Amino acid sequence: MILKSRNLNWLAGRPVVILNAETAKKLNINVDERLGIKNLRNKKTIYAVVDIFSRLVQANQIGLSREVIGALNTKDNEKLEVHPSELGIAAKLIKKKVSGEHLTKNELNLLVSEIVHNNLTESEIAYFVAAEKLNGMSFDETINLIKAMVKTGNQLKLTSKIVADKHCIGGIAGNRTTPIVVSICAAAGLTMPKTSSRAITSAAGTADVIETLSRVDFSSSELKKVVSKTNACLAWGGSLNLAPSDDKIIRVERILNLDVEPQLLASIMSKKIAAGATHLLIDIPYGKSSKVESKSGAKKLGKKFKKISKYFNIKTKVVYTDGSRPVGNGIGPVLEMLDVLSVLKNNKNAPQDLKNKSLFLASKILKLCNIKRSKKVARTILESGEAYKKFREIINAQNSKQENSDDFDNRVKKLKPSRFSKTITAKKDSKILEIDNKKINSICHVLGTPETKSAGVYLHRNSSQNQDLRKGDKIITLYSESKDKLEDALKFYEEFNPIKLK
Repeated sequence: MILKSRNLNWLAGRPVVILNAETAKKLNINVDERLGIKNLRNKKTIYAVVDIFSRLVQANQIGLSREVIGALNTKDNEKLEVHPSELGIAAKLIKKKVSGEHLTKNELNLLVSEIVHNNLTESEIAYFVAAEKLNGMSFDETINLIKAMVKTGNQLKLTSKIVADKHCIGGIAGNRTTPIVVSICAAAGLTMPKTSSRAITSAAGTADVIETLSRVDFSSSELKKVVSKTNACLAWGGSLNLAPSDDKIIRVERILNLDVEPQLLASIMSKKIAAGATHLLIDIPYGKSSKVESKSGAKKLGKKFKKISKYFNIKTKVVYTDGSRPVGNGIGPVLEMLDVLSVLKNNKNAPQDLKNKSLFLASKILKLCNIKRSKKVARTILESGEAYKKFREIINAQNSKQENSDDFDNRVKKLKPSRFSKTITAKKDSKILEIDNKKINSICHVLGTPETKSAGVYLHRNSSQNQDLRKGDKIITLYSESKDKLEDALKFYEEFNPIKLK
């Protein structure tokens, strides 16, 4: 069937077309099914998801989202050839993986390419993610998936002989070590272009936290300027088009609240390869409420990281850390940034668990990169204020400000938790037995994180010491910009008991 294009200039997030109900009936196609579309002028072709809205387009028209317009380079009122799409090759490959079969290098290249070009629906990507979860992936499949993810995106090509990087597999509430570690390592002279993701299952990702003070979305050329000036960056990987399929898969994982080990391995390693990492530290927390519950499970995962790193010639160190409870006091973008600043400024009330873990990780990276007396070097840089100075420098560079700008201080002054709050106190003398990471992250989502940067919780007692409570002592404060969300969070707290007392 030949239809005339109507450019709707509407950003849908994936290729979407609008049909008149009469046209859809003739094509025997329904909402959310796919349509093949060919621009007869330039012969470009794309598959798009169908929606039906008769008031918007006439029977001889097809409305195009911005994604379709860009792919087909269409003008208004052009002739387009359309036909219902049979089960595509990518969909057949997903079905193959669901059945437990292995996918070849070429098959994974095709599948990842289809994801990158928005030719798969979220439900199709969800089936692929679920198949990875249920059936796993072999080492060869994982390697080929990583290669495909790197191939379909940009790569940072830095001139430094050593390019350091770190990654925590996540799942631990708070745990915002990255800004501190990067600042220490960059101040020590290492090149560390740190790209991070946004939150998947946690209350905030590093990119969400850094965004409270600076830009995190950069082009490759912009990022290289920041790194050239400061030795480091703290950027969102999604804006750089590094392994872009990963960010599309992460969106689906977030909806499903699902962590998938093969995708975790591919996600982390593809972005490190694309960023040009030569030396890599992997932090795998383990504990009852973390992604990995046992140390044996953590070591099993660590071996996979090492094997993949060896294949790609990346010098990698894996550390196994305590993931039994949150790290730091604030959970949520603004609250976590306040913790980070407190540590960098060497405030007396700074969360010591966050400080100690950051020093531990920084010293491991310095040692991996052949810097002697790494523990002493890391501590000296932090406690002398050099790390804080470097952090300011990175943030100002990312905001295109001069190093002596007052902009940084003005931004810091604006960091405030949400206006509505509720503090929960101990009803009697007691002791904190457990703080559940997953439940703390969940209550933060109820409060509005990470979308609402100022929402979250503050844990008044979260170090391994001083767990004894007197009647009336503060346990946790909840913050939200919505009274309704605050009430819902209080109900969640009472029902699911994220902090167990004795």
